[in-house]
Amino acid sequence: MLELLSFLIHGIQPLLVPICFVVAWTVTILAVLSLWTAARDSVATAKQMHQIPCSGCQFFTDNYRLKCTVRPSIANTEEAIDCRDYQPKTNPYLY
Repeated sequence: MLELLSFLIHGIQPLLVPICFVVAWTVTILAVLSLWTAARDSVATAKQMHQIPCSGCQFFTDNYRLKCTVRPSIANTEEAIDCRDYQPKTNPYLY
């Protein structure tokens, strides 16, 4: 039994270096691709969130209890991107 195990170890030994090389580079490439995908998705989400006009609307209150006096359920969400009731602040000293 010990001779069979020794034979298997010596038979596999020349293949270990190339296998470990390929596995190490595969793991490295997958990690870089994962980071790239996460960064790309974060940029896409940030671009979409910057389209939300709520902070520039005259009905936005900056109060965490009642964010918007007209449509509080969609304030600061993606649904507010094309809000029908959006009116820009005309005088920022009044709001």
